[in-house]
Amino acid sequence: MKKKNQTRLLTKQEAIDDRKWFVLDASGKTLGRFASHVAKILRGRHKVTYTPHVDCGDGVIIINANKIKVTGAKEAQKIYRYHTGAMSGLREVPYRIMKDRHPEYIIRNAVAGMLPQSRLASQLLKKLRIFAGDKHDMQAQNPI
Repeated sequence: MKKKNQTRLLTKQEAIDDRKWFVLDASGKTLGRFASHVAKILRGRHKVTYTPHVDCGDGVIIINANKIKVTGAKEAQKIYRYHTGAMSGLREVPYRIMKDRHPEYIIRNAVAGMLPQSRLASQLLKKLRIFAGDKHDMQAQNPI
């Protein structure tokens, strides 16, 4: 029997049935603030039925990823590092070059850092679609 003010937890199927897709435009937005907003939508923290251990968030489609901004001197100083797996295989790519080559990676990396470091995060990131230009091919999801 449910009490009046008892918290209601979602089941996995209820969360899937209630899923929506949002289109967000990244042009002129600050990277960190925009990424935290996207992470909040992916987790479902904008809903009253938020349940921490269930993937109850919505899908996000980001357009104009190549027009994202950073503040201060980050454009000259920020470096993305990855390792190839070979000996002395650490590679460093400056922000400007990464923005020219893979602007989607910049936003995906920022959002991934703001999600919990667990298996749930990889499940949430599957609902994130990023496009460099202003066109997207996700019309079937009926985005808002």
